[in-house]
Amino acid sequence: MKLTIEILRQKDASSEPYWQKILFEAQDPNGTIATLLDQINSTETKDIAGRPVGEIFWDCSCLQKKCGACAMVINGKPRLACDTKLSSCRNGRLRLEPLRKFPAVRDLMVDRSVMMENLRRIGMWLEENAVPSQKTEELAYEASRCLQCGCCLEVCPNFYAGGSFFSASAVVPSTRIIAELPGKSGYEILKNYRKNIYNGCGKSLSCSKVCPAEIDVQHLLVQSNAAAVWKRFFKK
Repeated sequence: MKLTIEILRQKDASSEPYWQKILFEAQDPNGTIATLLDQINSTETKDIAGRPVGEIFWDCSCLQKKCGACAMVINGKPRLACDTKLSSCRNGRLRLEPLRKFPAVRDLMVDRSVMMENLRRIGMWLEENAVPSQKTEELAYEASRCLQCGCCLEVCPNFYAGGSFFSASAVVPSTRIIAELPGKSGYEILKNYRKNIYNGCGKSLSCSKVCPAEIDVQHLLVQSNAAAVWKRFFKK
């Protein structure tokens, strides 16, 4: 399968990004973007100007749609490289970019640590033991499928790294914790949820459309909003 590939590359976080164009024939037309990148890195490929391409840096781990590490912008859409078939490339054209909402590291690698930092800032843990019900178990299972890949943040119009709105990557795990909160505990979590999630969400739900795990973010958002905002409001 002959491909015309454009890759936005960057030597390090302080250097200027640049586009590199490659003409490449993929061995397996039924393969994925991940297998293509491995194939390019294992060969002495040159770009259209005759310059060596060298190693293309990108994150990967499981390559089975389980970890979310290989998230990148593929033909304008945030997706997982291991879950995107080469056959989806129209007219044999492929455009690869790193996720734009995170600090660059190198080539297609970005620093997504802001997602973990935001969960820490919310206080995403239980201080007391919780006894789950059938309803909370179902919510917990749905929330646990989040890959923390960052695709949802890429399309969120309200999120930017370092901002006060934490977006869907915090909404989903928050639902799991809020559903399990025992009794009157968790005041700080609910307070932070209202501040860092509820108050900043514009309800565009663009996150649901790009989620590789196909999580129903809207359903989880409704559940968390009910527990953290509306139940408290009506009690007053």
